[in-house]
Amino acid sequence: MVYVGIPKGQADQEEEVLKTIQDGDSDELTIKRFTESREKPGALWHIYAAKDTEKIREFLKKVAEEQGQENPVDHDPIHDQSWYLDRPLRKRLHQEYGVQGWAIVQFLGDVVFIPAGAPHQARTQGHAVHNLYSCIKVAEDFVSPEHVKHCFWLTQEFRYLSHTHTNHEDKLQVKNVIYHAVKDAVGILRANESSLSRP
Repeated sequence: MVYVGIPKGQADQEEEVLKTIQDGDSDELTIKRFTESREKPGALWHIYAAKDTEKIREFLKKVAEEQGQENPVDHDPIHDQSWYLDRPLRKRLHQEYGVQGWAIVQFLGDVVFIPAGAPHQARTQGHAVHNLYSCIKVAEDFVSPEHVKHCFWLTQEFRYLSHTHTNHEDKLQVKNVIYHAVKDAVGILRANESSLSRP
């Protein structure tokens, strides 16, 4: 989080931010960072374990059906990013599916690391219900060797989305990452072949 803009002379907004943080199920230490340390909150994240993805997907489809919305085959309620799990929906998800995530408030200067395949949502304060604070964040995606398999699986999921879907393209380029990693490994092995063959 590289910037959080707080308008001067609008103390009532602090109360709204505090309410948003509390309603977001944040812990006491996080609340103290705002109330006592006076740090600048920029975004509220909810991050879930990758193993709960199917349960969350099933839950979102169920809620959509209850509201009379369609669930087209070439769309995905997680990748569509058309849902925000507010407090009542998060509570229901926990009660009905046993899924509970982590609430993280990202303050100015904080970095949030999201593990591969972990469903997440961020409510930036600039886009919150009360349109609180403006913020700017810098995001970087990367593929670690430990999570190549999961990243490849996500890429396969994206292929089944409609051709007009914003997540249809392979943003991670996992096949290219694998190709170049293997190519570099083979190159290093060949360059050191003589030293590897010694007893």
